Amino acid sequence: MKSTSLKSEAMDKLNTISFLFSMATKNFPNIKSVRALCQQGSRSDQGADCHDVDDDHWLNCGIAPIATPMSSHPQYCRTRKSWGINALGTLVVEVEADDGTVGVGVTIGGEPGCYIVEKHLSKFVEGQDPRNVELMWDQMFKGTINYGRKGLPIQAISAVDLALWDLLGKLRNEPVYSLLGGKTKERLPVYSTTARPDIAQKLGFVGAKIPCCYGPSAGDDGLQKNVEYFKSWREKVGPDFPLSLDCYMALTVPYATKLARCLEPYGIKWIEEYLMPDCYDGYCQVRENLRASSILLATGEHEYTRYGFQKLLESRCVDIIQPDITWLGGMTEARRVVAMASATDTLVIPHGSSVFSYHLQYAFNNCPLAEYINLSHKADQIVPYFGGLFPDEPLPKDGFIDLPDRPGFGVTLKKDNLTRPYARAIEDSRKNALANLQKLNPVKATFPF
Repeated sequence: MKSTSLKSEAMDKLNTISFLFSMATKNFPNIKSVRALCQQGSRSDQGADCHDVDDDHWLNCGIAPIATPMSSHPQYCRTRKSWGINALGTLVVEVEADDGTVGVGVTIGGEPGCYIVEKHLSKFVEGQDPRNVELMWDQMFKGTINYGRKGLPIQAISAVDLALWDLLGKLRNEPVYSLLGGKTKERLPVYSTTARPDIAQKLGFVGAKIPCCYGPSAGDDGLQKNVEYFKSWREKVGPDFPLSLDCYMALTVPYATKLARCLEPYGIKWIEEYLMPDCYDGYCQVRENLRASSILLATGEHEYTRYGFQKLLESRCVDIIQPDITWLGGMTEARRVVAMASATDTLVIPHGSSVFSYHLQYAFNNCPLAEYINLSHKADQIVPYFGGLFPDEPLPKDGFIDLPDRPGFGVTLKKDNLTRPYARAIEDSRKNALANLQKLNPVKATFPF
């Protein structure tokens, strides 16, 4: 009897231990290393930099002029690459976990961005639990604040952050949109940014956006040419095909107002990024000037972090914000911006960024439409946004983008033309990891503010 009782007691303990193990959460590997890569030599494949194209590509004014902030300088008005729009090139970040799983994120930033990632941002990532995306983002942002806030440092943070989300999806064997809360729509419609809206219409896109050809420095003659250019495309695609205008920071408040009023009879859907990004008061003034207009106002492609978007949203100066997910701070910051936008009923239609924006848009209701920038030479074919960087990048078809059921962002990095200019020794990564693993836990509880 005693032996039977001991066996029964042992079985109870085993069952209790088994139950406790079954209740425990999944054991996640920590982050082992961070690597920053860029393209070397001739960059005929644009990678993450959509402007790094051939000289006669439509995005470099190969089909029609394109107005830019540099249009007022004669030596730089004929092409966009003449003033170095593609100066930095691609930045790719790999984040590898202890078990060998690798997440990938991209942005523009090239070799300077690689330096920031390897020499600084890795400090806040190596050794961390990959689930702690909020902690790492906060440390990277605050750690770079003395030289950051916008531009290149935030782009570098974006690439690291996207790599973390890709890694998380792979470790959990789920698409990123599932990590964000799951799908809010079964299919995502797509419009095309292009020099050939007639071809975009034939390819099934639900609308098109064309570049503004001339800025204020071209005078009244340039204004009239802009109107005629838009009018000619409206006649080609018909009255019911949504057609918008991308002004790429090239205009002024009076010019944008006048141009919008001239284009309204031709059914323009929205006018986009008509002022410099920091001209917040100017955006408010254009809103007031066009208060009775049916034209939607859009901007945000070159805005960074929630702090910049807060100004746009609180002032209600635009109807659509257009963050680039590979630039504004990655997925961690993008989801905050989307949530902020929902509180003001502002639509979010991200700039480019392909799979990185698609996953965000599937997960949030106020992201109803995706942008596909047509990067074929003559804007006449559907080609990958990231060139050959991701050979399995999903492409739009019949007006929709459908994401495959794959973990992470669902794409595979092709590293043939990538190098690591600031490679660090394994010991450097171990030192960072050790510092993050030896967390300083508070001993005494204090009121935190």
